Amino acid sequence: MAIYSPPLPKSVGRELRKADAASLEFEDIQHFLIYRSPALAARYEFLTFRKPAAGRAWLRAMTEKVTTAAAVRSGQLDTRWVTVALSWNGIRALGLDDHSLASFPEEFRQGMATRAEALGMTGANHPEHWRGGLANTDLHAIVILFARDVPERERCRVEHEKFLSQCEGVEVLSSLDLEAIPPFDYAHEHFGYRDRLSQPAIEGTGEEPMPGSGPAIKAGEFVLGYPDEEGSSAGGPKPELLSRNGSYLAYLMMEEHVGAFRDFLRQHGETQDEQELVAAKLMGRWRSGAPLVLTPEKDDPKLAGDYQRTNDFDYGKMDPHGYACPLGSHIRRMNPRDTAANMNRRKMIRRGGTYGPPLPEGESRAPVRVCDECLGERSQFSRAR
Repeated sequence: MAIYSPPLPKSVGRELRKADAASLEFEDIQHFLIYRSPALAARYEFLTFRKPAAGRAWLRAMTEKVTTAAAVRSGQLDTRWVTVALSWNGIRALGLDDHSLASFPEEFRQGMATRAEALGMTGANHPEHWRGGLANTDLHAIVILFARDVPERERCRVEHEKFLSQCEGVEVLSSLDLEAIPPFDYAHEHFGYRDRLSQPAIEGTGEEPMPGSGPAIKAGEFVLGYPDEEGSSAGGPKPELLSRNGSYLAYLMMEEHVGAFRDFLRQHGETQDEQELVAAKLMGRWRSGAPLVLTPEKDDPKLAGDYQRTNDFDYGKMDPHGYACPLGSHIRRMNPRDTAANMNRRKMIRRGGTYGPPLPEGESRAPVRVCDECLGERSQFSRAR
């Protein structure tokens, strides 16, 4: 679903200063847009507002609990982090005036379910198969309760449940619990691939891009109200107080058929080494995270753990024909690097997490799953053409 990650109401009562790349208003930006929290568990709750007043009361109270980028930036350690996002129908249900509602992009107003065919969501991926009421126009908000561990997540769940009991007219349509899968010393998903190896660095955050990742990207590519790569501050929803420091976000729930994946590897590789090479060719990296461009013949876990080296490669000069990293591999399709134009435009920040228990080796049963959140001012999922 396409949802909107709103700014926090810290701007009320002050004049909005002119946007520039060096003055990101971290106290008004949700942490989720800038930094990934060190959470090992989370809970997604999908809400509907039956009464506008109740929805406004819920949102007013939740904004006091939302974690800001400033809080994470300061190094304050915590055990929970809260994020809130709204659908266009949710913003309408809260009672926003028609003029402001019409100022949102048409693609966002239509929503992902309506745009399913244009987005390629057909067959088994059609909205009629979406779980938890995610294709329902009554889906108005998502609250994400990030937690350092499962017990803390449960405390968050109980606390929010108690609060909702006081907000008659705000109901939970469905929920989803996420948990990292062991071992916890590095992030990975159910197929076994190392995760979170490459994210765009945003100008103004102070974060230095890793070698090979390209220059820092203008904040306006992700956060409303700031200059983008074309130098302008793209128009956002009106009034500006509503949009500045917000972003658009696409929520996707995906299934990983781990048993079928293992069967595929066995069918195309006689030995374990051959099977691992097939897996690496599909991804463009070994499951350790080591890139095929730098180590095409065998895995190199030490390289994978060296973040100054594991992204320091290109395709145009080092592997133009895809002999090491196939042209159709996942990482090459998602980020063509120096083999495509305008690579600093239309980027997305990915926040992914796993849910469901890991599938033990040798077993084949129902798929385990991951969910992805891709966010940016021009999310390709919420505004694909």
